[in-house]
Amino acid sequence: MIITISLFAGLADRIGTSSLKFSCKDTEMNAGRLKRLLAEAYPDASSLIAVSFVAVNQEYALDYQPISEQDEVALIPPVSGGEPMSEDKRAHESADGLFVITEDELSVEAVTAKVITANHGATLTFTGTTREMTGEQRTVHLEYEAYVPMALSKLRQIGAEIGEQWPGTLCAISHRIGRVDIAEASVVIAVSSPHRAGCYEASRYAIERLKQIVPIWKKESWEDGAEWKGHGLGPWDPSAPGILT
Repeated sequence: MIITISLFAGLADRIGTSSLKFSCKDTEMNAGRLKRLLAEAYPDASSLIAVSFVAVNQEYALDYQPISEQDEVALIPPVSGGEPMSEDKRAHESADGLFVITEDELSVEAVTAKVITANHGATLTFTGTTREMTGEQRTVHLEYEAYVPMALSKLRQIGAEIGEQWPGTLCAISHRIGRVDIAEASVVIAVSSPHRAGCYEASRYAIERLKQIVPIWKKESWEDGAEWKGHGLGPWDPSAPGILT
């Protein structure tokens, strides 16, 4: 059996490739066994493999989920990365245009305009920007990368969860990848709702859920080095259910 696996960030760095064709003697495979075999084959990366999640066909997989040679498989570490988009495809978006991943600068006004409607009395926009100082450490810039197709799928999932929990509420999210300089926006989340209470709640839910399940992370660069960073929200668990389940 030969399984093609997409790798990201520090995991890709340690193994030496972002696309691995992994050959094994097994005729049947599941996500848990794949991680164990990879850890044995790449002992220098075993600790990172152990805390990574397997994604099968753009969904996070439990250990017992079967895997075939035809599946789209990715191994996503707690800090992620990916390949830059080509010049002719700098942005990806959902069919309805509400969810976007792009290398281009973000427009707060453009994202907000997507959710403003005549029947909604409240609109909120959250903008996440690059902070220069964290304590005494100075950040030079950030680099965001993503497993793009799965990231878009998870952004759409967040929108669906919000629509179910707060009926009638609209959500649009745009997230940058690539280099994001100091004070530039990396994410814009716009939410509109008939009433302000639901709008506040849905906006907070969107950013917290994004940090929990969407495979987009950052590399923080300083004057004297760089490091892949996690979300800083405690244990990262993209398989965790939302408030709806």
